[in-house]
This record gives sequence, structure tokens and C-alpha cells, in this order.
Amino acid sequence: MKYKLVLFDVDSTLINQEVIDLIAKRTASHELVASITERAMRGEIDFDQALAERVSLLSGLPEQVFSDVIQEITFTPGAIELISTLQEQGIAVGVVSGGFHNVLDVLLKDLNLDYVKANTLAVENGQLTGKVSGSIVNKALKAKALIEFASAVSAKLDETVAVGDGSNDLEMIQAAGLGISFCGKPILEQAADVVIRDRNLLQVLDFLN
Repeated sequence: MKYKLVLFDVDSTLINQEVIDLIAKRTASHELVASITERAMRGEIDFDQALAERVSLLSGLPEQVFSDVIQEITFTPGAIELISTLQEQGIAVGVVSGGFHNVLDVLLKDLNLDYVKANTLAVENGQLTGKVSGSIVNKALKAKALIEFASAVSAKLDETVAVGDGSNDLEMIQAAGLGISFCGKPILEQAADVVIRDRNLLQVLDFLN
């Protein structure tokens, strides 16, 4: 196998849900948040602006919401098997997500991934502040992460694979040697090298040899 690094988006790719939508179900603004998420993933609105708006609507929620939400998350069919297969073959595996370390660090801990990059929801006095700490993981930062992780494992870009579903994955998909749209939005399908529409991540293996 010629590939040395496989990088995944998380929400609606590695998992079946959008974490921010699950968190927002604890607020009166959950329908608005879900609507903004859908438009952002289709590339209809700026991701940074959309994230800031959605996160602001989470202000005041208790920090306990993170552990509650983890119980509602399910991995996409084939996800765990795909990751373990890649690792057995000596391929570095990472995720770069517009989601949140507050949830993903616990959710993904047992997968022993090489790289996990995501946003962080700011918390003060046990409550969400409605803001993100640090730089927002947008499409430009996802592509930058792919390049950095590839360098760290001595991989050329044509030895990398990126898998995602939304417009936020666009630059990462275009930068990778093999860009895969997994149950993706039309904007991503147009840019990807491979389009998978059946919701089973094990199909990724068919395109790696």
C-alpha cells in the first residue's frame, strides 16, 4: 500500500452525528443550530461565522453536557474496523475536526490515533461561555493540518488520504493524494477523487491498494 497517512473528518464521517447539534438539543435554539450546521456543510455560508454563531447559542450550558452527549454518539459502520486495519498495516491515522476536543478526546481515546485536531469550547466556572478557545478549525486549517501531519510521518502529499463529507473538508480533500467524499455534500463530491455514497467506511479500503 502506497499511502502513509489517512486523515478523517469526524462529524457525519467517522461518527453518525453532528456533535454541536447534539449539544444544542439542550437549548431552545436546537433547530436554528441544526439549520446553520446544514447550510455550513453545504458551503452556503462562511464556516467561521457559522461556528461562532452556533457556539454563542450554547452559552450557559453545564460542562456535564459533554459526557451526556458522548453517550448519544455512534460510530459510522466500518469505522472502527477501518482504523484498526490501517494501523495494522503501519499507516498513520488521524482526525481533524470542526467539532470539539471537549468531546472527541474522550470519545476517541481507545482508538489510539496518531493525531487529533479539533476546536475547543471555552468553559468557565463549569459552564460553556459561548466561545471557542484558539483558532477555529476551518477548511484552511484542515488542509494545513494534513500537510503538517504528513511531514511528521515523512509522507509526501500524494501518499496521504483525506476522508470527509462537508464543505469544511474541501481544501483537505484537494490537498491529499487521494480525496474521498464519504456520503458527502455536492460541493465535496465535485472535488473528490472518489465518491462513496453507501454508509460503510470499510469501502475506503477498496481504493487504497
